[in-house]
Amino acid sequence: MKRLLLALLFCQTPAVFAGEGFEIEYKGEPTEVQVTLDGKDYTRLRFNRVPFLYPLTSSSGAILNRHWPTDDSVKDEERDHPHHQSLWLSHGDVNGHDYWAWTTKESKPEIAFKGLKDKQKDSFTLSLDWTAAGKTDLKEERTYRFHKFDAETTGIEVTSKLTAADGDATFGDTKEGFFAVRVDRTLRLAPPKGKDPAGAKGHIADSEGRKDGESWGKKSKWVAFYGPDEKGEPAVIAMFDHPSNLRHPTTWHARDYGLLAANPFGIHDFENKKDQPHLGDHVLKKGETLTFRYEVILHHGSLESAKIADRWAEFSK
Repeated sequence: MKRLLLALLFCQTPAVFAGEGFEIEYKGEPTEVQVTLDGKDYTRLRFNRVPFLYPLTSSSGAILNRHWPTDDSVKDEERDHPHHQSLWLSHGDVNGHDYWAWTTKESKPEIAFKGLKDKQKDSFTLSLDWTAAGKTDLKEERTYRFHKFDAETTGIEVTSKLTAADGDATFGDTKEGFFAVRVDRTLRLAPPKGKDPAGAKGHIADSEGRKDGESWGKKSKWVAFYGPDEKGEPAVIAMFDHPSNLRHPTTWHARDYGLLAANPFGIHDFENKKDQPHLGDHVLKKGETLTFRYEVILHHGSLESAKIADRWAEFSK
């Protein structure tokens, strides 16, 4: 009976081939972490006040995220929001310090690299300090794990373990956060100001059946941008919120210009409750840890062929 049960469980295991085809080369710390898939560039760990991954490469070879500010050579991109760096995690208010857009310049907030550990073929873990005004608000262990689902679909799973360090850490209620991606030109809904509207051909869908602008500030399990990639071929980039995360299903900062962010803290902003500015605050007591899990799906093909709902169900387990 035990063998039969194990066989049944094995048969029901999702077809996720963790690490298949991936190679991670550790040339140096911290900026020289290169991830390849089947011998081709897939992404790279980079730092600019915060750690981020750039580029996000589809199986077609197309890059699905905005190039600027990492690459300034691409035409028809808006040079706005320099803190929108491909795929990143930060927040606009931790103990009053802005780790998102760095507006609190006097305190010099930064998510600083402290070490690279647990190096595997398909994953690596960063040790990070969220520092501002001479103190460490948070210590973080962040793991990036890479999946190949099939020939057209890959995933980047990000697990963030945040621990209040030098005292309590208050995550403030603001829409400026938390786990985010800025998509490429053709995947956005609205074109850059003064540009040909034909360049923006993307759409948004979420787990609750909402479309385009209806997804902003709403709770859902996942949100996806879909449309033509830079080669004119169909592509999908989706973000998953795990059921174990704080306030799941999370609210989403999904903008027509290409920003997609999972944000469990921006309640008063998203619900337009101006008289309750601290409605979404969350206090992490000194020494306590808060863990978040997300996954980003990159798919070469249509929204239907991406099977986003099925993949989220697998991820949720």
